[in-house]
Amino acid sequence: MGDKAHTHPGAAGRATAADHPTSVRNVVLVGHSGSGKTTLVEALALTAGAVNRAGRVEDGGCVSDYDDMEHRQQRSVQLSLVPVEWDGIKINLLDTPGYADFVGELRAGLRAADAALFVVSASDGVDGTTRMLWEECAAVGMPRAIVITHLEAARADFEEMTRICAEAFGGDDPDAVLPLYLPLHGPPAPDGHAPVTGLVGLLSRKLFDYASGERVASEPGEADLPQLDEARSMLIEGIISESEDETLMERYLGGEQVDVKTLIEDLERAVARGVFFPVLAAAPATEGARQGLGTVELLELVTRGFPTPLERAAPRVTTPEGAGRELRMCDPEESLVAEVVKTSSDPYVGRISMVRVFSGTLRADQTVHVSGHGMTDRGHEDHDVDERIGALSTPFGKQQRPVTHVIAGDLACVAKLTRAETGDTLSAKDDPLLMAPWEMPDPLLPLAIEAHSKPDEDKLSQGLARLVAEDPTMRLEHNQDTHQVVLWCLGEAHADVALERLRSRYGVQVDVVPHRVSLRETFGGRAAGRGRHVKQSGGHGQYAVCEIEVEPLPGGSGIEFVDKVVGGAVPRQFIPSVEKGVRAQAAKGVAAGHPLIDVRITLLDGKAHSVDSSDAAFQTAGALALREAAAEARIHLLEPVAEVSVLVGDDYVGAVMSDLSGRRGKVLGTEQTSGGRTLIRAEVPEIEIGRYAVDLRSLSHGTARFDRRYARHEPMPAQVADRMREEVRAAS
Repeated sequence: MGDKAHTHPGAAGRATAADHPTSVRNVVLVGHSGSGKTTLVEALALTAGAVNRAGRVEDGGCVSDYDDMEHRQQRSVQLSLVPVEWDGIKINLLDTPGYADFVGELRAGLRAADAALFVVSASDGVDGTTRMLWEECAAVGMPRAIVITHLEAARADFEEMTRICAEAFGGDDPDAVLPLYLPLHGPPAPDGHAPVTGLVGLLSRKLFDYASGERVASEPGEADLPQLDEARSMLIEGIISESEDETLMERYLGGEQVDVKTLIEDLERAVARGVFFPVLAAAPATEGARQGLGTVELLELVTRGFPTPLERAAPRVTTPEGAGRELRMCDPEESLVAEVVKTSSDPYVGRISMVRVFSGTLRADQTVHVSGHGMTDRGHEDHDVDERIGALSTPFGKQQRPVTHVIAGDLACVAKLTRAETGDTLSAKDDPLLMAPWEMPDPLLPLAIEAHSKPDEDKLSQGLARLVAEDPTMRLEHNQDTHQVVLWCLGEAHADVALERLRSRYGVQVDVVPHRVSLRETFGGRAAGRGRHVKQSGGHGQYAVCEIEVEPLPGGSGIEFVDKVVGGAVPRQFIPSVEKGVRAQAAKGVAAGHPLIDVRITLLDGKAHSVDSSDAAFQTAGALALREAAAEARIHLLEPVAEVSVLVGDDYVGAVMSDLSGRRGKVLGTEQTSGGRTLIRAEVPEIEIGRYAVDLRSLSHGTARFDRRYARHEPMPAQVADRMREEVRAAS
């Protein structure tokens, strides 16, 4: 690694299907928005010979951020796959969005990949979201390397950024984060900034100069040796400390020279095991150049230091009924198990499913079983269907390059799987299997929408169904209380993309309306009511009289109906009619149109007529009696209260707790957790946290996350209730 001089691009041309899992590397690029992930992907594609100039394939299409929406948004909003080849290895580069609203796309990339490149900008540093993602990768033992970009920035300092990365990512072992190369600086510019023109390999002890646009190897000068030797010694000690050979450090400290071949083998082993995290530098190619700085070194690390799909522990596999199933994972000859990691729509091709094959071989024209389970809480129905695989292809920008098959460990795209959704499992028709879906963040920002016109209303249902099938981080809700269609999103940018996709992909124009929470009503004290429904207009009349008493009950009691009629004042056959009438009126509300709950309604007396009394008449009388009782009583408006758990860095605990109090929240307690974070538990009215997903991100600089669940309804403060009633009157 670093000991081999490449003077020309690697396997140029079109990526093809891999022939064995050992010849595949699946790598996801992770980093905050603006760190340079997409630029790096395009630089690697250029160096590997997959494009003819930076970011362009032969026919002029971009390899990443090729979607028109991404051009309009000027940022990545979706996962993209860019396959390249280097030294006979197919590398699937998975470019992910850096903005927190699109973490679902990033999680999909983590699921599809076997290793991660964390891209850190030398001018921006390491943000809290990137730290949390590092911890997420660490929890599953995913191999990682760090790439420092934007070294051309005026105040960029590779050594200082390496130190920051060691503190942020090294944890208790900062020596596990060390550079493999040091930057080589050219002559200073007029502003005093010396540009990085090459790299010094610490293990190979060679200079790699990129100033000409191609990588040229040479020997270091005498002036470079002191700095080189000091950094090299630190690197060797770091590699050896992570080595499985317990005697190696003793031999090294005893003065024995460890040969470079052994060091590189130990380095590759430590990287693949996820215990050593090399730091590299990279920059895009200059105009007319064929190689960007550090891109050859990165491709070498990926092909030689990152694990093959054979080394990955596969997710659990069961039958659709839940019975466990043992498979030789990543065996092309085993039974098929593949997973849809992303779903998108193309105006010409239709639905396109990006698939990671974990076992077996996926072939064109094959009939497969599609299983989708475990996402019912997001508006997805469980389904088990057979579908025929149409065209298989490898994506490259807007192109889809046909392939005949996809082996275990590889990724590809399948066209026109009409029922398959993101997270679904594809398996053999005669051996249906199911993979447990990966964990997705819960969407907590509600977006209430209405069709803009009648034609839009006709297309809205289908458009929303397609939208949530593509993106499992969205949840579709048809609220029966407020009669609103609510699309739950991760943030404002996520919501903007959803609206634009509805408009541009599915031709549905919608209007965003204020989101309403599900309020309730209850009686503030005991009250009585008399319902009299008497009509005589010729022929069969209507006659029913009933007298009720209403009293409040503790929260959670619902509606309780009690019959205390004596002497047959209300005939037995009509008592259920009265109950049906009062319950129907309770569901409609008695004051502001919200359902009535937590009361006991007692039927005390009434009158009937031998001819004109009927079921319908007593239902009407029961409803009238409840309305009369409400007119004489004090009605409380009840609001839903959520139990909220906020995980936040210790530096922001005070600000978060103060903010919760300002939202009428009650802090129940705090709990110290690992990583310098605190878990805050509180109860907050739901009406106060409609935009909390956005506000908390701003308050904590993106480092906090929260979840919520319904706790109960409780009385709303009088001044807030009065304001709500005024809003209802104004709207009507």
